Amino acid sequence: MDEALLPSPPDAAAPPPLPPTPACEIVALRKRFGATVAVDGLNLRVPPGMLYAFLGPNGAGKTTSLRMLAGLLKPDYGTARINGHDVHADPVRAKQGLAYIPDDPALYAKLTPIEFLEYTAALWSVPHEQARARAEELLTKLGLAPRAADRIESFSRGMKQKVALASALVHAPSLLMLDEPLTGLDAAAARLVKDMLVEFVAGGGTVLLTTHILEVAERLAQRIGIIAKGRLLAEGTLEELRVQAAMPGATLEDVFLRLVGSTEGMGRT
Repeated sequence: MDEALLPSPPDAAAPPPLPPTPACEIVALRKRFGATVAVDGLNLRVPPGMLYAFLGPNGAGKTTSLRMLAGLLKPDYGTARINGHDVHADPVRAKQGLAYIPDDPALYAKLTPIEFLEYTAALWSVPHEQARARAEELLTKLGLAPRAADRIESFSRGMKQKVALASALVHAPSLLMLDEPLTGLDAAAARLVKDMLVEFVAGGGTVLLTTHILEVAERLAQRIGIIAKGRLLAEGTLEELRVQAAMPGATLEDVFLRLVGSTEGMGRT
């Protein structure tokens, strides 16, 4: 038979697409302070392009976990990765796409906001003209443009929080980690910051935040992780957490209290 008339062999099945590299990942992370185990074998994986809320009662290990993920604290055991790069073995590449704002950010109080943002951008090797334009854009969005020439030492707590957020965004990171970002903000400023975080994620960025305001996590987060005593109790969408807590239709607050088994108020570690 003429080979040209033979049926073509079926195409080989295409391999399934590889899962995207997590924006950040914690594997078996452990940290002890004296006799206290702050983080106990924690595993956490945050896909790119989402807002992930990391919740827990006081002393749960949230801030300690973020500090290890940011490379500010070395774990006793385990691995922390950002965009696939080990934070402690390859810190320069890991931190290139990271911006981290602690719950009480340290700013250079004698500088003006525009000076501080230009200084921060220079640390990330952002060209000066680009840095200046980006700084002015961010200060305008955050309502700080009228105070751009004033020293930061004259600012309120809420205004300093907004300067910290602007400094985190000035080099266009891919991952933004925030520890209680709404502390000290009035309702209007908090709404502005929340809108900016949503815009950041819509543009392809990833946000990992802790907050004691559960309504914020309920409204903004695509996924939520709940930690207690250094261990991840539950993780998923709000609906998935409701299933895990056997509380269909419940608020995040009710689900949270059921899962942690406590009425203790939220707060930082």
